[in-house]
Amino acid sequence: MFSKYKKQSAAQRPAPAAAAAAPAPAAPQAAASLRKPMARKPAEAAPADKDRKRKERLGEIKVQLHGELLEHLNLAALDKASESELRAEISSISAEILEEKGVVLNREDRQTLNKELYDEVTGLGPLETLLQDDTVSDILVNGPQQIFVERSGKLQISDVTFKDEKHLLRIIDKIVSAVGRRVDESNPYVDARLADGSRFNAMVPPIAVDGSLVSIRKFKKDKLGIDDLVNFGAFTEEMAAYLQAAVSTRLNVIVSGGTGSGKTTTLNALSSFIDNAERILTIEDTAELQLQQTHVGRMESRPPNVEGKGEVSPRDCLKNALRMRPDRIIVGETRGEEVIDMLQAMNTGHDGSMTTIHANSARDGVSRLENMIAMTGIEMPLKAVRSQISSAVNLIVQASRLQDGSRRMTSITEITGMEGDVISMQEIFRYQRVGLTPDNKIIGHFTATGVRSHFSERFRMWGYDLPASIYEPARMEG
Repeated sequence: MFSKYKKQSAAQRPAPAAAAAAPAPAAPQAAASLRKPMARKPAEAAPADKDRKRKERLGEIKVQLHGELLEHLNLAALDKASESELRAEISSISAEILEEKGVVLNREDRQTLNKELYDEVTGLGPLETLLQDDTVSDILVNGPQQIFVERSGKLQISDVTFKDEKHLLRIIDKIVSAVGRRVDESNPYVDARLADGSRFNAMVPPIAVDGSLVSIRKFKKDKLGIDDLVNFGAFTEEMAAYLQAAVSTRLNVIVSGGTGSGKTTTLNALSSFIDNAERILTIEDTAELQLQQTHVGRMESRPPNVEGKGEVSPRDCLKNALRMRPDRIIVGETRGEEVIDMLQAMNTGHDGSMTTIHANSARDGVSRLENMIAMTGIEMPLKAVRSQISSAVNLIVQASRLQDGSRRMTSITEITGMEGDVISMQEIFRYQRVGLTPDNKIIGHFTATGVRSHFSERFRMWGYDLPASIYEPARMEG
């Protein structure tokens, strides 16, 4: 479709007469040869023309049938009907309407149409197929005609589309109305949770210029344990043994990383080391943590309603949690004024508490904590702020999503105290990148830094006497 405006390659482009006669300058040629050729692929799924026309025709029929179905179906009785009964009813009504309209479809098209109609009536329309696909981790909608999905850490365009902006807005409204929210021109963005726990965010026109923007972070039904992450290469068995000792001996842990780097997955895995007899309270914006312990109290913050009232912030939940006799407090993400209460909880008898923050390194994570404290408006000298952080936080685990889409625990860093006005830190393990394969897969290995843990004596006193060999740097065979 871009043939008319596609740039021609140097081989295809006719050389001007003057340029053809003159020799090519050496310097530009040398500079150009240093650049890696970019493989530019159009960001559109390119189905065959026949398939495209077929999909468009089915889409038009589906819109007509959906309107007719809403008139014929008893919506009040839908809740009581079983899935098989409802599918049979939809199939029967659609067959009757198609016969009235004189539309003839083959068996495959009829089955596709009935499935899409069922998704429209009971689910989230075109998104339903993607939500049921276990290989998809994120769904990103850029207007009605462009839906991207993330598989194995890589974004790819889907052939699923909405008919038009009105269709997309109807599905958005269906999602937000189910949780008592609304989205329109006066309130053009919304954050919600789907019935299966997936995180949903939407922004509609006029703020979204080219059509409504939707992002869905799918909720994983099967949580990944420590063994799974070790097998996937997220970190090593030695790092897992160290983390088990750290969590079991009640060190305060912060999991740091960027968006989509696996912070919540890592936090879930680390929580498996908590003793079953401890009382744990979790505080999240969207309930994603899947703790397996017996004694878990889960809290979820709440945004204000349409009138701007009824908000329950993470800080409100945290303050209340401190009165509920927790052994440990786990905050899904610290990003605001709740940081003060989180640090105080870590400092005052709630050892072993955990949270996540957005940061690119352990040192950057400490700076983020300082900035969050400053944004609360509390007047505190910088040295006092750093002293509070250094005494509260024991361990920063850095999770990263690398350029090939893989997720790795790139660093485990201990906070050992203060040296003057500076927080002193020591890295225990790191991921060492070595290079890149021709197909852009990262080559690297995990290694200890050679620094013995500051908490070795604590580990030993609690019965986790780790061998000195786990702190020895890896020797790569050359």
